[in-house]
Amino acid sequence: MRRMHTRHLLAIAAAGALVLAGCGGDDAAEDPTDGGSEPTAAATGSESMAETETGSAPASEGEASGEPLRIGVLTSFTGPFTTWGVQAEAGMQMAADDINADGGVDGRMIELISADDENNPETGVSELERMVEQDGIVAAGGVISSDVGLAASQTAEELETPLFLVKAGAAPILTQDSRYTFRTCLPAAPEVAGPIADYIQSEGITRVGAIIADYAWGQSVKGALEADIGGLDGVELQIETAPVGETEFTTYLRNLQDFDPEIIVATGHPPGAGPITIQATDLGIDVPVTGPYSTLTAVYDSVGDVALGKYSDFGCADFQSDDYIELATRFAETSDFGFMEADAVAGYGIVTMVAEAVTEVGDDPAAVSEYLHANSFDLPGYAFTMSWTEWGELAEATPHFVQMVEGTPPDGINPGANWYVETLVVPDPLEPYVPE
Repeated sequence: MRRMHTRHLLAIAAAGALVLAGCGGDDAAEDPTDGGSEPTAAATGSESMAETETGSAPASEGEASGEPLRIGVLTSFTGPFTTWGVQAEAGMQMAADDINADGGVDGRMIELISADDENNPETGVSELERMVEQDGIVAAGGVISSDVGLAASQTAEELETPLFLVKAGAAPILTQDSRYTFRTCLPAAPEVAGPIADYIQSEGITRVGAIIADYAWGQSVKGALEADIGGLDGVELQIETAPVGETEFTTYLRNLQDFDPEIIVATGHPPGAGPITIQATDLGIDVPVTGPYSTLTAVYDSVGDVALGKYSDFGCADFQSDDYIELATRFAETSDFGFMEADAVAGYGIVTMVAEAVTEVGDDPAAVSEYLHANSFDLPGYAFTMSWTEWGELAEATPHFVQMVEGTPPDGINPGANWYVETLVVPDPLEPYVPE
C-alpha cells in the first residue's frame, strides 16, 4: 500500500486551508503567473513521488524485466489548485500500482516522475522540458491551471510528447495544429456554458449571476456565458470579475444581490467556489451555486452542510456507476483520500491509456500520440468514452451535472461522511470546440 510523503500531506492540509479562505493568505492572493514558493523536491526532480522516503522505488508484485517506463506528473502541489493536483497524482499512482502488480507494461514497471508546476507557466515549461530531456518520459499528465496549460502545451508540441490536461480548459490552449496535447476531464471553456444554459432553461430561471476569475480560464468562461446564456430569450445575466486569489466575495455578491439572481455561476472562479457558496448564504442569497468542476471534498470541508442541496457541479466521473464505486472503494483503501474525485479518475485513465498505447506501439512518444488519436477508450469511473478530435479536444464529452446531498455514501467510499452526490442532468454529448 502506497502512502504519500509528509510534504504532500502538508500540501493537502495547506490546500484545504486555502479553499476554506477562498485561497486566501499572502501566497494565494498572488497573481497565478507568479510562483508563490520555492520549488519542492518534486519540482526540482530530486525525488519522485513514486519513491519512498528512503529514495528507493516501491516494491511491486510484478517482476521487472526492462528499464522502467516513465510517465510525468505535471500538476500543482502548491498554490490555489493543489486540491485538484494531489488527486490527479494519486489517481495516476493507483493506475501505475495496478499495472505494475500485474507485471507492468511488457515487463517494464511504470515509474511516475512528478513535478510541481507551482501554478507558474515558466515553472511548468521548465519542469516538462526536464522530464522529457533528462528523465525520458513517454508522456505527462495532470495539468490543472489554464495558465500553465497555455505554456506547457506549446512545449509539448515542440518536444512531440503527449501532454494530458485534467482541468486546464482555456480555449486557446489547443490550436488547429495541436497533435500532442489532450484534454481529459474538463472540456474547453466555450463548451461548459451550454449544459448550464440547458439547466437554466429546464428550471425556468430568468436571472443568472456569475463570478469569474481574472485569468485565462475565467475570461474564457465569461465569453461562453455571454454567448450561451446572455443570448437566451427572457434571461438576464450579470457577471462580476474578481482576482483569482480573492478570499472575500462580499462586494461582488452585494452587486449580485441587487440584481436578485436565481442562481449563481461560480464556474469561472475555481478557488472561490466554496467561499462564494457560504458567503452568499451569509448574505441571505439562498440560491443554488454551480461550481467549476471543483473537488467536492474541498467544497464540503470549507462550507460544511451549507453545501448540501445547494452546491452543484459538473464532472467527468459517473459517481453512480458500478465501476466508479469499485475503483473509488479501492482508492479509499490505498490512498490518503477517502473520496475519489473526478481528477483522480482522470489521472487513473491517463496512465491506463498510455500503458495500452505503449503495449501496442512501443514507447516512442510520437507513436503513442498517434495511437491515442486513432482509438477510443472506455475507462473505469468515467462519464463518457474518451476520444479526441485531431487537435486534442474531447470528442464525446458528456459531463454529469451533480448536486451534493445529505446521505450515506456507498460502503467504502468517503467513510464517515454524511453526504454523497446525486446526478441532476446528463446532457447530450457536447459539440467539440473548434479553435480558430
